[in-house]
Amino acid sequence: MKNPLIRLVFLVLLGNYSFAQMTQPLPGSEPHRPQYHFSPKAHWMNDPNGLVYHNGTYHLFFQYYPDGMVWGPMHWGHATSQDLVRWQEQPIALYPDNLGYIFSGSAVVDVNNTSGFGKDGKVPLVAIFTHHDAELEKKKSDRFQYQSLAYSLDDGKTWTKYAGNPVLPNPGITDFRDPKVRWYEPQKKWIMTLATKDHITFYSSPDLKSWTRESALGQDFGAHGGVWECPDLLLFQHNGKQVWVLLVSINPGGPNGGSATQYFVGDFDGKIFKPYSTDIKWMDYGTDNYAGVTFANTGNRTILIGWMSNWQYANQVPTSPWRSAMTVARTLGLKEINGSFLLISTPVKELDALNGKPVLLRNLTVKGSQELTAKTGNLNGLFRLDLTASNSTDFAIVLANEKGQELEVGYDKTANQYYIDRSRSGKTDFEKGFGKRHTAPRLTPDAALSLTLLADVASVELFADGGLTVMTDIFFPDQPMNRLFIKSAKGLTVSELKVTPLHLSKP
Repeated sequence: MKNPLIRLVFLVLLGNYSFAQMTQPLPGSEPHRPQYHFSPKAHWMNDPNGLVYHNGTYHLFFQYYPDGMVWGPMHWGHATSQDLVRWQEQPIALYPDNLGYIFSGSAVVDVNNTSGFGKDGKVPLVAIFTHHDAELEKKKSDRFQYQSLAYSLDDGKTWTKYAGNPVLPNPGITDFRDPKVRWYEPQKKWIMTLATKDHITFYSSPDLKSWTRESALGQDFGAHGGVWECPDLLLFQHNGKQVWVLLVSINPGGPNGGSATQYFVGDFDGKIFKPYSTDIKWMDYGTDNYAGVTFANTGNRTILIGWMSNWQYANQVPTSPWRSAMTVARTLGLKEINGSFLLISTPVKELDALNGKPVLLRNLTVKGSQELTAKTGNLNGLFRLDLTASNSTDFAIVLANEKGQELEVGYDKTANQYYIDRSRSGKTDFEKGFGKRHTAPRLTPDAALSLTLLADVASVELFADGGLTVMTDIFFPDQPMNRLFIKSAKGLTVSELKVTPLHLSKP
C-alpha cells in the first residue's frame, strides 16, 4: 500500500483504534495482545515520538512501518487519549518524503508563535524530527541524518512539513538524531537535546528554525556499550531547588542486555549541563522499556511513556499482525537519599480508572508456596498487585497457567536485588537471550519493603519502594496466566497484600 490515501481508507475500515480498548484477549488469534497498553492495530511500531498534551488531548506519535511487521521505512504513527489509559489510533501523521524516512523526534506547543506557523489566532503544534536519507547512507555519507520541522493548526489531525527543511543540517556526524525540544524560559529560547554518536549535543533557537550549537557532554562518562539515542532534558523542583535530569537511551549496553535508558542529574544554565555525579544510573532495569520520553505541555507533571520492547529481539517476538506495545504512562519524580538524587517512576494516577473490586489481605504469613487464586478469582493475567512487608526476606510473586508455565517476580535478600525470571514463562526460543532472569538493585536503606506490580496479558511492570527500582519485562505464555502464587522459603510476613483486577472499557 504505497498510496497514502489507500492507507488512510484501510485504517478507517479497520476501525481505527488500538486494541488497548478491548476488555478480553481475542481467543486464539491474538493471545498476546495487550489489553491496557497501547499497541497498533497492525504492523511494526517502535519509539514513542512527539508526546504532547494540547486542548485536553494527549498525543502519542510513534515510529511506524505500515507495510510490514519488522522495522522498515519509518513513518510517524499517531494515537490520542483523553486519559492516558484508553488510546485511539489515528491516521498516519508523517510520511517519508524526498528528504528521507521520518525518524524519532518531539513536538511542542508554540504558544508564543515563535515559529510564525500560527495563523488566525491558532496556536501551532510543531514537530521536530530527524530526516534519515537511506540513499545517502548507502553511499557511505556521514551526513544522512538531519533535523526538520512540521506543524499542525488543527490539533494534530493534519501536518504540513516546513518548506525550509532541514533546519539543522548534519555537520558530518554519522548518528545525528532524535531531537527533544523544550522551552527554556530564563533566556526565552528553545533548547534541543540531540543524540550525536555516543554523546549528547545541545542546540538553541529563538524560533525553532535557526539553531546554534551550545555544548556537548557524555564523551567521557556514562555507559557506552552502544550508540546514544532518544535523549530528554527534564526539569524538577525539589525542595525549592531546580534540578535537571538528562535521560539517554543506549543500545546495546543495558544492565540486563540490549536496550535500556540511563540518566544523569545535574544543573543546566541554558548552555551547559553539569552532572552532580557521573555514576551510571538506570531508569528501568528490565529489558523492555526503551526510548522513553516525556510529554510536552503537562505543567508540573512529568509523564513518560517508553517502547515496551528491546532491539535484541524486537523483530522476532511471536506476535501477529502487530509487533510491540508501549509501557503504561508513568509519573517521574526525584528522591534524595544520602545526598544523591535518584529518579523515581510510578504509574500515573489515571490508571486507577481500570480498577475492579480489590481483594485485600492483611497480616499474611507465607511459608513455602501459597496460591491466591481461590481468593482473587481468575484474573486472566490482568491485575495490579500492591504489597508491603515488614521483614525483607526472600520471596516471589508467581504468575502461572495450566500448562505449568511461570513468570516469577521476586526479591533476593542476600543479593539485595529484585528480579524477574521469564525462563519458564512460555515461548522463549525465538531468541537465544530472551528466556533469562533479570536483576535490579534495591536502592532504599529502609527495612520495610513495598512494591506495585502491573500485569497485562504479556507484560509485567514492577515499581518497588516507591518507584526507586523499576523493571519492565514482556513474555509470551501459551495460555493466559490465570493462577497467582506467593512463596517464601524462609518465611515472609506481609503487612498488606492487595490484588486488584483491571478492566478497560471503550471510551
